[in-house]
Amino acid sequence: MALQVEHELHTRRKGRNIGVGLLLIGFIAIVFGLTVVKVLQLGDANKFETFDHVARPQIVPDEGASE
Repeated sequence: MALQVEHELHTRRKGRNIGVGLLLIGFIAIVFGLTVVKVLQLGDANKFETFDHVARPQIVPDEGASE
């Protein structure tokens, strides 16, 4: 005896689950789109390499070498 009959509660939950899934997909699409636009507007990434709030000696120009 297989139970194949679906209760009306399951059909309502399925509709809600589909709605929540579509909202999540929409939110992910918006975040992804904003990320792509921001990355494309950066231009030359070398300008932003030094902006990490950490002193890195390898990117500081050597004053003695310019003489």
